[in-house]
Amino acid sequence: MVRYSIRVFAVSCFLLAALATKLVAAPLAEAAPPAPAFSVVSLDGKTIGSVNLTGTTYIINFFASWCPPCRSEIPDMVALQNRYGRKGFTFIGVAVNETEPTIREFIKKNKITYPVVMANEQVVNAFSRFIDGGIRAIPTSFVVNSSGRITQVITGARSLEVFEKIILDTSKKHRPLK
Repeated sequence: MVRYSIRVFAVSCFLLAALATKLVAAPLAEAAPPAPAFSVVSLDGKTIGSVNLTGTTYIINFFASWCPPCRSEIPDMVALQNRYGRKGFTFIGVAVNETEPTIREFIKKNKITYPVVMANEQVVNAFSRFIDGGIRAIPTSFVVNSSGRITQVITGARSLEVFEKIILDTSKKHRPLK
């Protein structure tokens, strides 16, 4: 029964991601809402949160290692993190429905260079309020500008080109990447 539920969920994620990739990332209303306050500890032991991200453009990405659309976008996210990480940008991965050992191995295998945290109720609830019905599909990403405002919510996988345009547009509007 558990295997059946996991398969149904995985297929649902894949279908939703396939549909979502045809849609453009939806900008939020004109007055972009402030990103929620949150604080989590990454798997490398560093505290990551709204306080220490002040002035940083970031994309917080809810994902899972078993999710095909999530796995497809991660190499592009790693490449962009390597390109823009020293210029005031970061991805933050939030692993949902995972075990820590599985995610640690996944990070190593995929050479993920951005911070990854295990999902907890606080961070999921904090970001769920920006989507009708909450976070129901993965990958789901929230684009936060350097002023600490959520400018886009993205459901489904994106390509390197799309993520790079989002990074450049979001960073350019609020402060140039160095």
